[in-house]
Amino acid sequence: MKTVKISLDTVDKVKDFVNEVTKFDAEFDLVSGRYVIDAKSIMGIFSLDLSKPIDLNIHTENDADVILEKLKPFIVG
Repeated sequence: MKTVKISLDTVDKVKDFVNEVTKFDAEFDLVSGRYVIDAKSIMGIFSLDLSKPIDLNIHTENDADVILEKLKPFIVG
């Protein structure tokens, strides 16, 4: 599992993010406080506090580097 911080501070960013993660077979979880949401669920994402960066857990063994490259626009320091 790989964990990165991402920012989804606009509606367009959320749409683009969901479009990217749904292309992969891996499991993705967004963690905000004690809430864990399936990152492929646009409605679930909108239930989170998106005003600050949130953790993205990527559950994959193989294509983590490819996934991270595709999600680079959303990843924050």
